[in-house]
Amino acid sequence: MFVGPVQEEMERKLLDAFTPARLEVINESHMHKGPPNRETHFKVVLVGDVFDGLNRVKRHRAVNKVLADELAGSVHALSIFAWTVAQWEERGGTIPDSPLCRGGD
Repeated sequence: MFVGPVQEEMERKLLDAFTPARLEVINESHMHKGPPNRETHFKVVLVGDVFDGLNRVKRHRAVNKVLADELAGSVHALSIFAWTVAQWEERGGTIPDSPLCRGGD
């Protein structure tokens, strides 16, 4: 699977900012129309106790702040799943599927 410079930079920034127990940056651009190997649509799964006591809005704001340059640039869509370790374990370590794009490939 293609891992490009935008994805690599997002992973680096999120690792540095949150020191997560689990991090997945998933390029979902292939689910949308456009040329191959683009980096426009991502899903971020971030698990760490740094999110303990924060509601979903505050968690998303924290992630958006770290990835502000990417969001102002080539990243068109970002799906964020930010959980504590306990929440991740309660979910059984499962990541929600993303819906297909209406008009995607």
